[in-house]
Amino acid sequence: MAAYDFTAPRLFVEADLAAGARLPLDRAQANYLLNVLRRKPEDPVLLFNGRDGEWRAHLDPTGRKSADLVLAARTRPQPARADLHYLFAPLKSARLDYLAQKAVEMGAGTIRPVLTRYTQGERLKPERLRANAIEAAEQCGILAIPSLPEAARLPAALADLEPERLLVFCDEAAAVADPVAALRAAADPDAPPPLAVLIGPEGGFAPEERAMIQERPNSVGLSLGPRILRADTAAVAALALVQAVLGDAR
Repeated sequence: MAAYDFTAPRLFVEADLAAGARLPLDRAQANYLLNVLRRKPEDPVLLFNGRDGEWRAHLDPTGRKSADLVLAARTRPQPARADLHYLFAPLKSARLDYLAQKAVEMGAGTIRPVLTRYTQGERLKPERLRANAIEAAEQCGILAIPSLPEAARLPAALADLEPERLLVFCDEAAAVADPVAALRAAADPDAPPPLAVLIGPEGGFAPEERAMIQERPNSVGLSLGPRILRADTAAVAALALVQAVLGDAR
């Protein structure tokens, strides 16, 4: 039996969730459920808020274009947020949307923009980043919304990482022929440490930035193969690799 019910639409809400609670839908949510999906009162809707687990609810129309959701029962308890930090140099808007969504899908519990010398998209919209994270969580059955700390310059972002957290950074200049072996050498897969993945900008890290990262204890640089990947592609490849070797996909 599948762990998640993907036949019912899932909505993120800010309100507290409890049996019997009645939540008015805003105009966009009501239009989505009533007109786009054409949900009937007896059709289930799944709700989550990142705190109270997942709840099954049903629609109670209050007008031609409005409705409330009435909560029935909790379907899944609230899990802890994943302890994988994803640090990235911001990209242009469309690719940043993709990157944020894929990071959530790949299990990042913290997503933080990091500003480097060659960063191209420093004008971030935190509300857009959050909206993309929520959309990915809604679609993929994820209940814990990732933490979204404010953007920081690279030195500050590195300083904020706990010393015991293994930092995996993608470096096209790394002399690593086997990234899986490098990860296994950096940490015990049977008792992995907390993890962080750092992806730089399209122009790569400046020499002094690469030196700064390499000087941090508990860091490992990885090459992702013979081809130079775009930053958003590298993000998915690196997160998949780290999760498969040391993370929750092993």
